[in-house]
Amino acid sequence: MALRNHSTITGFILTGLSDNPQTEALLFVLFLGIYILTMMGNLTMLLVIGADSHLHTPMYFFLSNLSFLDLCFSSVTVPKLLKDLLSEKKTISVEGCLTQVFFVFITAGTEAFLLSMMAYDRYAAICHPLLYGQKMSNELCVKLVLVSWGLASLNSVVIVLLAVNLDFCDAQTIHHYTCELPSLFPLSCSDISINIDILICSTLLHGLGTFLPIFFSYTRIVSTILSMSSTTGRSKAFNTCSSHLIAVILFFGSGLVRYLMPTSGSSLDLLASLQYGAVTPMLNPLIYSLKNQEVKAAVKRTLRKCLHYFGS
Repeated sequence: MALRNHSTITGFILTGLSDNPQTEALLFVLFLGIYILTMMGNLTMLLVIGADSHLHTPMYFFLSNLSFLDLCFSSVTVPKLLKDLLSEKKTISVEGCLTQVFFVFITAGTEAFLLSMMAYDRYAAICHPLLYGQKMSNELCVKLVLVSWGLASLNSVVIVLLAVNLDFCDAQTIHHYTCELPSLFPLSCSDISINIDILICSTLLHGLGTFLPIFFSYTRIVSTILSMSSTTGRSKAFNTCSSHLIAVILFFGSGLVRYLMPTSGSSLDLLASLQYGAVTPMLNPLIYSLKNQEVKAAVKRTLRKCLHYFGS
């Protein structure tokens, strides 16, 4: 993947999170811990959901896909961040930068679609419990996940084409810890007004196209929960939705801030990227496991099976 011939830049310099060696050492320990927890948490979710037949339902099918996406999403940027925190010079090639842009968009984009599908699943389960099996068949769930990957891939190709057509002159310092398209635009010496418009339109279409189904699903869900006569039923319904709502707020809140707000190179840009790119993938398995009795019970059953297997 190459830029135009008259572009003189072959790589970029990343400013990273800090230029203080002591601070970088502390940040390395922090983000290494976050990455390890992300790997362990999401791999545990995949193992437990795959091994426990009680969790072979549409909700947990989507949740296992979310865990897989969080593994991929975190691995796109965090290992490079860890390497740079130990390096005096933080560089990335043009090809590596564009590859990072592509995989950030495909994983984050698919996750946005998946969170939207999960909202529809909760809507079907709470608002139409008797028809849930018909509405959320295994075949439909697989198709929804494949469509999510397909649409996110298409969007990612369009986004990368915006970066491929940029001309970079002398400026080669990215005021960020990773390659993101909003951070590349200020480095271009060509007219980027159309590129910015396309990026904003793409973000709005993608964001609204995935957020609005979530909003309408939860409008119906809340209405249904409030009309329930049983306090126990309301509490159970709310608990099944609260984890998903927290994940939606964390992901969409930071993602939209990063891609709709003008890039300033400030700490807000870094915090928004770190939130949706490193912290949220770590928190998702904790949110879903700590607030879900079925997952807790499945973890205990899986541990007992493992102990029995290794003890025999």
